[in-house]
Amino acid sequence: MKAPKNPENEVERLQTLRALNILNTPKEERFDRLTRMAKRLFDVPIVAISLVDKNRQWFKSCIGLDVRETSRNVSFCGHAILDNKILVVENAKEDERFADNPLVVNAPNVAFYAGCPIRALDGQLLGTLCLIDSKPRTMSTEDLEMLSDLAAIVEAEIAVENRSLPF
Repeated sequence: MKAPKNPENEVERLQTLRALNILNTPKEERFDRLTRMAKRLFDVPIVAISLVDKNRQWFKSCIGLDVRETSRNVSFCGHAILDNKILVVENAKEDERFADNPLVVNAPNVAFYAGCPIRALDGQLLGTLCLIDSKPRTMSTEDLEMLSDLAAIVEAEIAVENRSLPF
């Protein structure tokens, strides 16, 4: 297993994330609605809006898992925020970064992961809208576009809540 590295702009990224005051907040229907839509659109058992904090990934919304956070060092989302594009892992059991990851070899037995980065208005990557399945999968170009579109709605919802902030 390869733990995710920190982005080069980690200090600024965390400052933005904390300034949004979204971590550790209650569930909200506007985010849960989007995860339900993604679950139905992509026919996956797990969908999450994950925010990558210093040592954890915290789920603003999550369907299919009964946890609100996991350790960042085992997170797929921690890898996804290293780039400004969708991270697709078609078969985690065959990917050297994840093959022996506890989330792969134990419940929830992640085999497939697709995470689209969620950005703040200042461009900082906050986390992802991610799709997870226990069986390998591929994504079409249209699937990637739909995931990106849903992630853009998540970004807009976060921005609406925080439009008075200076970024």
